[in-house]
Amino acid sequence: MPRSKEIQKKMGTKVIEIYQSGKGYKAISKALGLQRTTVRAIIHKWQKHGTVVNLPRSGWPTKITPRAQRQLIREATKDPRTTSKELQASLASIKVSVHHSTIRKRLGKNGLHGRFPRCKPLLSKKNIKAHLNFAKKHLNDCQDFWENTLWTNETKVELFGQCVSRYIWRKSNTAFQKKNIIPTVKYGGGSVMVWGCFTASGPGRLAVIDGTMNSTVYQKILKENVRPSVRQLKLKRSWVLQQDNDPKHTSKSTSEWLKKNKMKTLEWPSQSPDLNPIEMLWHDLKKAVHARKPSNKAELQQFCKDEWAKIPPERCKRLVASYRKRLQLLLLRVAQPVIRFRGQLLFHTGPCRFGFFFSLNNKNPHLKTAFCVYLCYL
Repeated sequence: MPRSKEIQKKMGTKVIEIYQSGKGYKAISKALGLQRTTVRAIIHKWQKHGTVVNLPRSGWPTKITPRAQRQLIREATKDPRTTSKELQASLASIKVSVHHSTIRKRLGKNGLHGRFPRCKPLLSKKNIKAHLNFAKKHLNDCQDFWENTLWTNETKVELFGQCVSRYIWRKSNTAFQKKNIIPTVKYGGGSVMVWGCFTASGPGRLAVIDGTMNSTVYQKILKENVRPSVRQLKLKRSWVLQQDNDPKHTSKSTSEWLKKNKMKTLEWPSQSPDLNPIEMLWHDLKKAVHARKPSNKAELQQFCKDEWAKIPPERCKRLVASYRKRLQLLLLRVAQPVIRFRGQLLFHTGPCRFGFFFSLNNKNPHLKTAFCVYLCYL
């Protein structure tokens, strides 16, 4: 009967115990019924490595040469959308033939992993400049200003939305079993458009929008929901309304209505959903609604209202409390990837507890000592 690794380990331990008691190879071999060469090999391994278990083996030599590896990393870094099969064809041009799974493993060992790309709005240079100006203008605003801001936005919640897990656990050849598929319906199977608002104190009112929203409908929503939400959330008299640059929000009639009703608005850059913390709450809302599996639009509307009211005030408070950090990251990642400190160029490499790390080397930040720079000195 073949010996398991556990039996070999126990046998090796016994060999060492008898050896440490002063017995020789011949006595150990006779006592345990092992070949003398086996006893010698176990003791030699223990003396050299301090263990009797099987040591890791080097495995089969890789087919990917150092040159091929550099080419892989260079091409994958230059164009992240390059597929493993395209990289396979590229290696074939330098006479390196490997399976595409080998390429994926090699990239993974070098820190390049396959991931779903994040979807973000396409930004023009004008948009980027507006974002940076907004961040610079409000970077040093006190926390009380953000806590006294009423954050608003609209979103569409689909009856059969995709705000669910894209991964499942299943056995082979069961891909099309009912429990393993996500049913899809043309045009989403129905949806509702909702308007919502929140502050650091918690969620405000949520309004369901019937039909197409225009400036008149938007003004009606503001009239029926903004003031009650301000009173409910106990904002100060200096409160500010945040809204994006949707044409319905910035039309002449809406601007005049806001001015007439003495609602001060926050100047907002275009194409900037990442600057609005309410986007996080929309994700929470859709996830909670879809978990309840509404079967019709009436249920969908009711579930939206129910789940919006359940959003914890602590969640809202954390989102607003981290807003300054959001602006800091925007400035560092887009506006100032490089700063000058005591005559040296420092390259931004990531956040730390007290500020942000900068390195003397932009190609490999681990080669030189990194500095922690406070944002107030930027």
